Amino acid sequence: MANIKSAKKRISVSRVRAEKNKAVRSGVKTAMKKVFTAVESGDKAAASAELVSAIKVIEMAGSKGVYHKNNVARKVSRISKAVNEMA
Repeated sequence: MANIKSAKKRISVSRVRAEKNKAVRSGVKTAMKKVFTAVESGDKAAASAELVSAIKVIEMAGSKGVYHKNNVARKVSRISKAVNEMA
């Protein structure tokens, strides 16, 4: 355990941020899962609605620094492609 006050604070802050980042990542996974579930069920309207909300969640995670911008772009691209290939 750290003895210096600033080191103790860094440990505390890093734990808090790790928890927040974990929650954001979990939300992104859930949003993506909802899109893929709607695609598998064949409901284009539901898939499109889920796509819009998922893109918002993913891009917010990227803007907060949880994901790198290329990772955000890849995730958005994958779910958009899945919905667009429905016919």
